[in-house]
Amino acid sequence: MQKDTKQKLKIYAVAIAVPLVVGGFSALLTMKNMQIYEQVKTPPLSPPSILFPIVWTLLYVLMGVSSAIIWINRQTDERAAEKGLLIYAVSLFFNFVWSILFFNFRLFLIAFIWLIVLLGQIIGTIVSYKKVSPAAAYLQIPYAVWVTLAGYLNFGIWILNK
Repeated sequence: MQKDTKQKLKIYAVAIAVPLVVGGFSALLTMKNMQIYEQVKTPPLSPPSILFPIVWTLLYVLMGVSSAIIWINRQTDERAAEKGLLIYAVSLFFNFVWSILFFNFRLFLIAFIWLIVLLGQIIGTIVSYKKVSPAAAYLQIPYAVWVTLAGYLNFGIWILNK
């Protein structure tokens, strides 16, 4: 295997591991409180709880692949790459904290507002990534769609369980 190919594989492996570790740690911290989703009133179109870990795992992989593409192609537009990766890193923090706000503290309104900020960060990531690699930007779209759905669910749970 060529040195360049090995280096790229390492970049992809690390980039995919980062969001998986962040998501896994968040799940570990909220594991004892996940049953709340089964206990609260949920709005129409609420997916079954089994779907969440499956979708999040896929999204974390897409996020990692996307960030690796940006890192590998950062010379295309260094400024946009740096900005996009920074926004992405901040969004991982917001993603991590949201679960704690929602599941552990049951702060549904604050969690909803937090999700709106997270969605803005995801959109900012997409815009910055698009300047470097449209493919990397497109890989973020499922994340934006899922967080939009999560916002709908979060808002609905807040309204229905006041």
